[in-house]
Amino acid sequence: MSVLAPDRPRRRLPQRRMRSAALGATGVLALALAWEAYKAVAPADGVVVGGARVLPRSSDVAMPHLWDMVTRALEPVNSSPTAQPLWLAVLGACLFSLGVAAVGWLVGVVVGLGVAALMQRFRTAESALAPWVVLSQTVPLIALAPLVKRWGAQLQLGPVDWQDWMSVAVIASYLAFFPVSVGALRGLASAQAVHIDLMRSYGVGWWRTLLTVRLPASVPHLLPALYLAAANAVVGTIVAEVSTGLRGGVGRMIVEFGASGSSDPAKQWSPIAGAVLLGLLATGVVRLIALALRRYHSTEVS
Repeated sequence: MSVLAPDRPRRRLPQRRMRSAALGATGVLALALAWEAYKAVAPADGVVVGGARVLPRSSDVAMPHLWDMVTRALEPVNSSPTAQPLWLAVLGACLFSLGVAAVGWLVGVVVGLGVAALMQRFRTAESALAPWVVLSQTVPLIALAPLVKRWGAQLQLGPVDWQDWMSVAVIASYLAFFPVSVGALRGLASAQAVHIDLMRSYGVGWWRTLLTVRLPASVPHLLPALYLAAANAVVGTIVAEVSTGLRGGVGRMIVEFGASGSSDPAKQWSPIAGAVLLGLLATGVVRLIALALRRYHSTEVS
């Protein structure tokens, strides 16, 4: 048996947020210390056992010092007199990728909610679609991206020409819709039977029941799916930029800077750090959505 837990005092909310921020900063600091500690004690060529490398190299080419990465990020991208600072170039690439990922996330959320509503409404649709929803995630993204780009180039949407970034957004939505459809299906089915029976006794139709009862009840299950969908959209965007050759994004920048990794090893880590921050920013935006829907949050306690 479970009951709704009472809300905690609001005065403790800032304390919890400060504690969460402190723990997050501690985790980042611990990772930085572990990086430098490994570089200090590990052999430059790593550790090889039986012809297989079990620990990575710690040379300056493979693992630059963190302060070298920061210093390189403040320097120009190249030797051109008009070159902008590296961090500014990475920021522009991240904003481009964020826009594409946002479009893919929105499309994935709409498609995922539609598929979940269809499966919840018709038992036959759930039996028919659920296996395909799962199997869709087994297709390698690297193999799918060129096909989507080729198919998109043959589309004509009236006066709008299909752009390469649209293909990347479709691939991002392909990864984003899966957690949304699974989480929404479970959430739509979590509405209490007494509430559903009450709506039926009043003669309320399925659509209105969906909007007024099932969707609010699905919020606790849907929010984790939205977090995962945001992260998947960023990953799909970066991988699709590499596979389709789309320029302007952080995915393509990682490949281009990686080609000069031996001559400028610290440079290639700036877009990698930018991709990490991009994923954190995407989940942070979903956090704002979660705050707007906090009235529908509920926690079960014994």
